[in-house]
Amino acid sequence: MAESSSSKDELFQLIKRFGAYITFKMSNFLTLFSQNMDSRSVSAIAGLAIAVVFTWRLLRSPTNPQRRQPKRSSTRASSSGVNVQPNTSLATYGIASSSDDTHTQSVDDFIQPVKLTLGQIVRQKLNDGRKVGICPLEWSCASIVTCRLVGIILVETTPEDIQKEVTVRSSVLEVMLEITKYCDLYLMERVVDDESEKRILQALEDAGFFASGGLVKDKVLFCSTESGRTSFVRQLEPDWHIDTNLEIISQLARFIKYQLHVSPNKPERTAANVYSATSLEQFFGIM
Repeated sequence: MAESSSSKDELFQLIKRFGAYITFKMSNFLTLFSQNMDSRSVSAIAGLAIAVVFTWRLLRSPTNPQRRQPKRSSTRASSSGVNVQPNTSLATYGIASSSDDTHTQSVDDFIQPVKLTLGQIVRQKLNDGRKVGICPLEWSCASIVTCRLVGIILVETTPEDIQKEVTVRSSVLEVMLEITKYCDLYLMERVVDDESEKRILQALEDAGFFASGGLVKDKVLFCSTESGRTSFVRQLEPDWHIDTNLEIISQLARFIKYQLHVSPNKPERTAANVYSATSLEQFFGIM
């Protein structure tokens, strides 16, 4: 590379000296003969001189000719896998990734756990048993739920306690009213005397059980024995039966689709279709 550059410089200097020599000779020649020649000859000689000078200038090159540099930066960038375009792509990818992260975060913020209403919980727990308005008989299309009173709806735990007083659990009222919106509800209890029946009906009415119209007094059933309650349930064939007596729960397990055993001790499930809870409110998740 060094020898080639030196040869080109020498050739350039030679051409430059030759051009200077020609210019000098032409100047002397023009001076010598300008006085003896006519104007036409002078013009011809001047044109020749101009042509020679123009040709010399075309052959003249810059003092420091610029050498064409190889695209080393491009080659190096290509070999290393980094160039302007990939950098732009990387930057764009970074922006896109940031945008995707922001979008994901926005979606996560938007999708929050939905808190179900009590009505939705009741429908979910009772398998969407609903009344169908177009049915000729309003109650024939609804899921049936039967429920014992003592120990579940009433504070008292035995029929004998009802002879003294009847107290409705205020926390269970809202649940029972929701059940009556979607299911055909029957309440039942064993009583010792007729006065106990009157006390129960009056207490339910005072608590507001009959105010909405979902539950009527005719659907509050009374019997004198535990077997009588079992008979009620078998005849009604409910989708759900709720009771505190484990013996009755066990007897009905073969015939009733689902049962809920309410007990303060919350015993283990005795069958696949038998659920257990410490209270009706606890089963529906409101306490």
